Amino acid sequence: MRALVAEDQMLLRVGLTRILDAAGIAVVAAVADADALAAALCRDDVDVAIVDVRLPPTLTTEGLEAVIRARSSRPGLPVLVLSQFVEPLYARELLAGGAGSVGYLLKDRVVDVDGFVAAVRQVAGGGTVLDPEVVAGLLSARPLDRLTGREREVLALVAQGRSNAAIATRLYVTEKAVDKHINNILTKLDLPPTLDDNRRVLAVLAWLDAT
Repeated sequence: MRALVAEDQMLLRVGLTRILDAAGIAVVAAVADADALAAALCRDDVDVAIVDVRLPPTLTTEGLEAVIRARSSRPGLPVLVLSQFVEPLYARELLAGGAGSVGYLLKDRVVDVDGFVAAVRQVAGGGTVLDPEVVAGLLSARPLDRLTGREREVLALVAQGRSNAAIATRLYVTEKAVDKHINNILTKLDLPPTLDDNRRVLAVLAWLDAT
């Protein structure tokens, strides 16, 4: 697997590069600003991009805007966005294309090296990864009166990209019970059931964004 890293803080950029290299993920480009990122995103040898939301010159949303433009011309380009703060709007904007292969994590999560590498691999493999704090912000900002408390718990874990087996383990219930909860959630949210985990997460987040 080959990765692109875009981060303006040199120490973090070097740290991310070393973490990925140690995990057997080759870093083919490590850039520090939006212009360099835009050029690197055109490379054919990038399998996944790890990008800071805020890059020079203005340190606002250049990183996010660059990957959204890149995904418009290359749908499904795997992108894991890193952010210093919880900004659900950015997560919704990144997910709006509906092509999957996206992730949004707080930078603090990088200290969990195994978790970070697993997130990179999940996104590169077509999955969706959302930071639990971002998910909490999305859920609290949207009315979900039709769901029970347990269904809200399941929905939060689904939105984090967890499998039914992982949800069952987390909540100490059977996979059959999780499957029933998910079917109930999709029914209540007027969404057709699907066995595609990525589409399931994107569909739920799309409903949250539109409500």
